[in-house]
Amino acid sequence: MKISLIVAASTNNAIGKDNKLLWHLPNDMKFFKNTTWGMPVVMGRKTFEALAGEPLPGRFNFVITRNPGFKPARESVRVAGDLATALQYAAETDCKETFVIGGGEIYKEAMSQADLIYMTRVHTIVDGDTYFPPIDEAQWELVDNKDFPADDKHAVAYSFQLWQRKNKG
Repeated sequence: MKISLIVAASTNNAIGKDNKLLWHLPNDMKFFKNTTWGMPVVMGRKTFEALAGEPLPGRFNFVITRNPGFKPARESVRVAGDLATALQYAAETDCKETFVIGGGEIYKEAMSQADLIYMTRVHTIVDGDTYFPPIDEAQWELVDNKDFPADDKHAVAYSFQLWQRKNKG
């Protein structure tokens, strides 16, 4: 099973503040939905709570938390105590790819295991309290990049990037 990270990050790698997104980019939301549809998504508890405690429809939802008492309102959400367990649960779905969708600590932990990074690079510098780890270009190669200018629905320019791990052994 392929492990992929999917993220929207500013030029300075900020991804959120106060458990909220830092921008409104409808095309990024559409890209996220289309890319992850029908697949397992792995997230931390705070990311899940930022989704109003509701699972993402059309996907297998796995939430990582160290809180053994955490019980989501929906039975379709599976809780794991750590990343390894969440990825094991995701593998049981028989899907070809699992998407790690945040937050910062989960991305940092999953980075060493990931095969791909789907990044929406938001071309702005913003203040955040949650960051995506830097991409080490000695380990990762940018294999696709599509640039989009700011427009009436997107206040800032952005790029859809695909990063692939080099020489994963």
